[in-house]
Amino acid sequence: QLQIVESGGGLVQPGGSLRLSCAASGLKLDYYAVGWFRQAPGKEREGVSCISGNGGSTNYVDSVKGRFTISRDNAKNTVYLQMNSLKPEDTAVYYCAAGRYLACSGYSPNLFRSWGQGTQVTVSS
Repeated sequence: QLQIVESGGGLVQPGGSLRLSCAASGLKLDYYAVGWFRQAPGKEREGVSCISGNGGSTNYVDSVKGRFTISRDNAKNTVYLQMNSLKPEDTAVYYCAAGRYLACSGYSPNLFRSWGQGTQVTVSS
């Protein structure tokens, strides 16, 4: 059974950095895209970043371009989200999801097969 576990969230000051991890068990992620999503209080969940199964393709929502970097270590079956220059508007619960296909084709929920429980990121002074 596929399980996804996110970690690495916390409280950080504006301008700070965090690295989120998404560890999977029960499925080798090598052949599947992985996406990061976030949901702020009172808002809908939004796609933040996605990386293809072979790591050759990445994409980001405009609001995080140049600040966030997604990467993967298939040997560890783990995907990371390095978040730099954090802003208060980045505050949200961050979720990771394993895709159904190799490529990133958007952030529609039906493109992803399994979600983690999320990790809280709070950016505040």
